[in-house]
Amino acid sequence: MNIFRFAGDMTHLISILILLLKIYATKSCAGISLKTQELYALVFLTRYMDLITDYVSLYNTVMKIVFIVSSLAIVWCMRRHPLVRRSYDKDLDTFRHQYVVLACFVLGLIMNEKFTFQEVSSYAFVSNCCIVRGLFASINGICCVIIACDKFCFAKVFWAFSIYLEAVAILPQLVLLQRSGNVDNLTGQYVLFLGAYRGLYIINWIYRYFTEDHFTRWIACVSGLVQTALYADFFYYYYLSWKTNTKLKLPA
Repeated sequence: MNIFRFAGDMTHLISILILLLKIYATKSCAGISLKTQELYALVFLTRYMDLITDYVSLYNTVMKIVFIVSSLAIVWCMRRHPLVRRSYDKDLDTFRHQYVVLACFVLGLIMNEKFTFQEVSSYAFVSNCCIVRGLFASINGICCVIIACDKFCFAKVFWAFSIYLEAVAILPQLVLLQRSGNVDNLTGQYVLFLGAYRGLYIINWIYRYFTEDHFTRWIACVSGLVQTALYADFFYYYYLSWKTNTKLKLPA
């Protein structure tokens, strides 16, 4: 791990801590998009499906758990906490995120890091992802279906899906902030650190490209550039707010 990735991880962690601080200290989620938080929860759940099966390092495992648990905790608070959920801006958080999920999943099927073509029984089945074979067996007179999956391809599709989805997961949040106009300090800092995290990861990929052989994470690089570009407008108005020492406002 290089210093840029570590800095990116810590910046990402700080953004989550700021959001948790806002929710638990103020008992309010005003200005926070539930749909963005749900998208991030889906991102982490699909990206870290290998949490139990594959061990990389203690640091890697702890960070995966932290991101999954924190994202689910935020969603739970905004949906179920008796005080926090009252402050949720449902009328402003109207971005249709289900279409984003569908588009990213289709994109993950079509464009991932491992294209495979396999055959199921006597039928030629074209697959870019996971090949599911239905095998019928009888155990003590009970017929059951055993689903055998190509683990490698299955993981590649969901990894690509999570990368695509993370690139656009901030959209409901940015739309909500534009509609509300005023942005409180904690919410502004949360979005700022979230954008900075992705910017540091771009530097990390550039560094790895020049220092590692056969670095081919092109999906993550392109998606990261798109994600960072989405923050450009917010960064600009955050800078103006900081320079003039005025409250952060986004144009509708």
